[in-house]
Amino acid sequence: MALPNKPIGELKAVRDPEVEKRDVDVLIIGGGMAACGTAFEIKKWASDDTKILLCDKAALERSGAVAQGLSAINTYIGENKVEDYVRMVRNDLMGIVREDLIYDLGRHVDDSVHLFEEWGLPVWKKTDDGKNLDGKKGQKAGTLKGGATPVRTGKWQIMINGESYKRIVAEAGKLALGEDNIIERCFIVEILNDKDDPKRVAGAVGFSLRENKVYIINAKVIMCACGGAVNVYQPRSVGEGKGRAWYPVWNAGSTYTMALRAGAELSMMENRFTPARFKDGYGPVGAWFLLFKAQTVNGLGENYAASDATKEELAKYAPYGTAAVTPTCLRNHLMMKEYKEGRGPIIMKTADALARLGETMSKKELKHLESEAWEDFLDMSVGQAGLWCATNTQPEIKDSEIMPTEPYLLGSHSGCCGIWCSGPEEDWVPDSYKWGYNRMTTARGLFTAGDGVGCSGHKFSSGSHAEGRICAKSMLQYLAAEGDKVTGFKETDEELVDFVYKPVRTYLDNCEYSTDETVNPNYCKPAGMAMRLMKMTNEYGGGTSTYYMTNGKSLENLMGLFDMFREDLEKIAAGDLHELLRAWEINHRLYTVQAHTRHIQYREESRYPGFYYRGDFMGQNDEEWFCFVNSTYDKATNEWTMKKEPYIKIIAD
Repeated sequence: MALPNKPIGELKAVRDPEVEKRDVDVLIIGGGMAACGTAFEIKKWASDDTKILLCDKAALERSGAVAQGLSAINTYIGENKVEDYVRMVRNDLMGIVREDLIYDLGRHVDDSVHLFEEWGLPVWKKTDDGKNLDGKKGQKAGTLKGGATPVRTGKWQIMINGESYKRIVAEAGKLALGEDNIIERCFIVEILNDKDDPKRVAGAVGFSLRENKVYIINAKVIMCACGGAVNVYQPRSVGEGKGRAWYPVWNAGSTYTMALRAGAELSMMENRFTPARFKDGYGPVGAWFLLFKAQTVNGLGENYAASDATKEELAKYAPYGTAAVTPTCLRNHLMMKEYKEGRGPIIMKTADALARLGETMSKKELKHLESEAWEDFLDMSVGQAGLWCATNTQPEIKDSEIMPTEPYLLGSHSGCCGIWCSGPEEDWVPDSYKWGYNRMTTARGLFTAGDGVGCSGHKFSSGSHAEGRICAKSMLQYLAAEGDKVTGFKETDEELVDFVYKPVRTYLDNCEYSTDETVNPNYCKPAGMAMRLMKMTNEYGGGTSTYYMTNGKSLENLMGLFDMFREDLEKIAAGDLHELLRAWEINHRLYTVQAHTRHIQYREESRYPGFYYRGDFMGQNDEEWFCFVNSTYDKATNEWTMKKEPYIKIIAD
């Protein structure tokens, strides 16, 4: 059920909210591409009496990483081989990936892209004489499914007119489920375990962002896909630029936190993504590299990527560094090397790129290309276009600086942290990679997709949607076989309301103690806690302030700070629903970044240089650490268990 887009002011929170209880078969938590994929697909296979509910913290049309729009679909197999897709992902992530999950995704992802086009998404097409057709011209040139050739910006990417990309995909999900089965602006904060079987999930609890209401939901099977985590490290751009992250700033690690607290095993949480973006505006650089063929130079004007010194440096990370395509983390590493050795800044030669392309184009074609250079940001990162306007920067005339951003935690882009999931129930999949239902976590009945699935990056928007569709079928299989084993959760309504609304009651009990409610010895406000968390991770966990460098002592200090932070988090206060939202986001961010830190601490090597460095364990150590690092958390004891999990190669080199 859609609620009003904006309240009149921030709605004050009350001590005793309304309680709404739901009893459903299937609960979908999230509203991004993965959740929309699940919503669309599950109605095709579910019986008419299956009760399905989707809860989204935002509004489905503009929820998730594709919220602003997108100028390209980064995963489309097309004429390529799925096996080569697996090899690409494996190499980019320094060798350690779940090949079963990647292959499974690769063989299904194109079907989702064909659906997007069928629903109205304009895909660029290539004419027989090599011209690009976008917008309506591209639509009239035929469909991908019918054999039309897409305009590629790389081996796996295709260009789209994607300002309405998410709206198109969301509409299909909404039409499938029906609006009565969707609750928007509902923040699910905890997944609840079965009272008779703690290793099984049985429901969830959350609250409304538009009215004083707590939702208590009984569910037999759950899919949780709420994106990755942003603002767990201090942004490089603060003040005016704070929150201008390329990845959606509202992603708080909820997927990982809710899963680990439900008992699900995490994997590769040490892996992070530190993207190189246009400085300050955070605009993505992919189209400029791939479509416009722009080159980068250091502050001396040198093409450092082609130097002998660079080749020697990449050879240290063979076979990945010596592959045809340099892994993303190593490209960052080369930038960091230039900065540290005094040859920064790194400049993208946008003017030269457009000039070279203009040599083979008419004035009309060139003008159209220049407009695409701007539209690339208007589609997906308006802040960059705004910054260029504010600084009088015309990319066809003036070059721009690029720089790695703060780290993000995600599993669907060029990172692979997430949850340990079962793979396809097929003979070619190793037994240790499967336990009955595809994309189910180790918590029975809990499924995930997109950023939630660990060890399988490079799925992006199309892959997340396809993975959500895979989940849908698996969830119904589980529902049929094990749904009757769910007995409900042990928590009472009163306990759950007190759990969710504790920050509100802390505020109401203490707000009159001081004349300024923002300064109070009896509680902490979310804004200050958020800045505190990002500062400590930035300085001790390998953020921008240390050029992504950390070590054992720094990580030990950070763990101590986390313990103190958790104590203070017990006194976080919220006077309105927006503050309650922020309070719970901080709670989720803490668990997620704590898992991330524990994994970095456990893996004694620097497998992802350019993303982060262990100063006390520089370089990769394949002999001891060519494996997955997995963890589990016990919320009853607040104890973590770490272990190694063997990597198994399925696709030959």
